[in-house]
Amino acid sequence: MSGSDIASSGGRRKKGAGQDAVLFDRDLSSLPPALRWREWMNRIEAVIFASATPVDRATLARVVGPECNIDLVIDDIREELRGRPYDLVAVAGGWHHRTRSAYATAIRASGAATQPMAGFSQQEAMILIAIGYYQPVTRSELSTMFGKEVSRDTIAGLRQAKLITSGPRSPTPGAPYTYVTTPSFLSAFGFDTLRDLPDIEMLEDSGLLNRKKVADDLDMMEPRLDEDDEDD
Repeated sequence: MSGSDIASSGGRRKKGAGQDAVLFDRDLSSLPPALRWREWMNRIEAVIFASATPVDRATLARVVGPECNIDLVIDDIREELRGRPYDLVAVAGGWHHRTRSAYATAIRASGAATQPMAGFSQQEAMILIAIGYYQPVTRSELSTMFGKEVSRDTIAGLRQAKLITSGPRSPTPGAPYTYVTTPSFLSAFGFDTLRDLPDIEMLEDSGLLNRKKVADDLDMMEPRLDEDDEDD
């Protein structure tokens, strides 16, 4: 059966309630098992490839039959991508296409426009990691951890990038806002869950973070730890 035949059998139109409704054939029961599995693989990879954000299991389940084991389909796709410069990775509770780290230098050298979310400063990365470990956490608590003030501007920038958001109010005097990470944080760092957070010491040993440089950056900020009137 050709791809056009599969496509035509995958959807039928039906009139209902004055509108056209499309019945999407998830089961593909008319296809032999091998072709059905291949079409499920193609659908899942297409959905993940087209998505700008990680795709969760519930979303993928809309395009395959109930007998489809999504984890096995992902495994088969990844096996076919072995040796390619990109892969399907588990990120933020879903799956996403990501280029392999071995090609990061080539991508940077090309100057090609890439998705935002990369290029954090040392200071931002350390603050994000600290929020990831200790959330919900206030700005004052973060400042205490670093021994220097974490500015409102830094917090506002991370919020604008949708990497953190407001958590519950702290029970401390003044009830300042706390901050928690978002699924975009997991996606940006390539984590599936918060359990994947690495040790800060390991990040320092690998050269990805420099706590002394962060302290020097924070030392340039004016001390202003008045959390009581904080809005963000």
